[in-house]
Amino acid sequence: MDVIQKMFDHIHWANLRILEGLRSVEPKEHEKAIKLFAHILHSERVWFTRLQGKDSSHIPIWPELDISACSELVSRNHEDFNAYLATVTDANVNDTITYRNQTGRQYTTSIRDILTHLALHGQYHRGQINSLLRAKGEEPVNVDFITYVR
Repeated sequence: MDVIQKMFDHIHWANLRILEGLRSVEPKEHEKAIKLFAHILHSERVWFTRLQGKDSSHIPIWPELDISACSELVSRNHEDFNAYLATVTDANVNDTITYRNQTGRQYTTSIRDILTHLALHGQYHRGQINSLLRAKGEEPVNVDFITYVR
């Protein structure tokens, strides 16, 4: 669980850095980047809801959020996952949960795999956000894990 906790600390650090980067640019020129960031944050909400054993079908995967709403979700997701991770131990991290995706298809996945997916999914899309920033002449935001641990 130490590795997973460190990955979630990195998620929050990286989300804060992307949030700061997106706050410093003109929103109308960076709508795609903001949409990707909102997707990361809503995906975190979806998975948190599923980990709680609740239905996530009401949560849109591709929401239309402004940077202020993204900021609120960064904080909320961080608080909720910190509380959740405090309940996960080496003894139960391999337990599975059964859930339905947004189209209603049922899956069973381990808590460990879901938490790992969240770390990788967010980092993938933060890379896309950085590509969009660079294409518009902005400086990409360094969200590399190695930078975080240094």
